[in-house]
Amino acid sequence: MIQLNSNKLKQAEANFLSRYPGGFADPEMVKIGKRHPMEKMTTMAHDCFTARARKNIGQYAEDMAKIVGRSSMVSMFEKPKFRDFVKRLAPGEQSFMVQAMHDLLHTDNQQGGFEALVELLKTEKLAKWSLISIIPAYHAPTAEVFVKPTTAKNIIRHFEVDGLVYKPTPSWEFYTAYRDLINHAKTKVDSSLSPSNAAFSGFLMMSMPSSNH
Repeated sequence: MIQLNSNKLKQAEANFLSRYPGGFADPEMVKIGKRHPMEKMTTMAHDCFTARARKNIGQYAEDMAKIVGRSSMVSMFEKPKFRDFVKRLAPGEQSFMVQAMHDLLHTDNQQGGFEALVELLKTEKLAKWSLISIIPAYHAPTAEVFVKPTTAKNIIRHFEVDGLVYKPTPSWEFYTAYRDLINHAKTKVDSSLSPSNAAFSGFLMMSMPSSNH
């Protein structure tokens, strides 16, 4: 199994909890967390992307652009590009995108949904990890993962993860391996460090020497 260096993970946990004894519930971390309103975005994702929502294709597509636009984790450069991309889609393409996201969020065909989304976004050079993974990360925050390139690369390097190589083009193979990595690693530390997988990734980033916090 691909995993983080356990000694480094335990050291990171000890350092973080000595500074923030309550983990992410610590008052200082609650303040920092206000920059990333995870609960609000999760509620929004649940409201917008129910299993039935795909029947209204136009609204669903608009809501995808809205979530990306309001996310604190997607770069300011990618937000307008994605919004304009959604607006330009022909009805058939919009339907294809909505079905792909529905499959990713609600069916056993997650891989098919993921790969269909990547192929569609590739047509405008928008197949970015952030755009592919942000909605699943809000919709199922303790199961799915948000793949931020710098974070993923730094976690793999700092925690000496063998057998996992980051590549800029999103792939289901990397996504599932990285998701397993995060979901396994969080079980090895105090639960206060993982109210969501995005928060747990934040903890890992903050534990690195070069991190500014």
